[in-house]
Amino acid sequence: MSDNKMVGMYKIWTFFDPRRTLVAIAGFQMVLALLIHFILLGSDLNWLDDGIPTSYMGADAAAAGQMSPMPEARTTN
Repeated sequence: MSDNKMVGMYKIWTFFDPRRTLVAIAGFQMVLALLIHFILLGSDLNWLDDGIPTSYMGADAAAAGQMSPMPEARTTN
């Protein structure tokens, strides 16, 4: 007998249809992703209602007004 336990792993695809298995895995991942996102949207980790885009946009505009202009370009003539 062989020491490697993974020698016959390719034979699993004779038991499971590869196309149906991959479609089932992709469907499960999509459902899981939606479930996780909806759970997060319903909790304190909701990224849509945290107000971050409106709070830091005003600070950037104020900081941009205080910036000094760019220095003149150097010439090599």
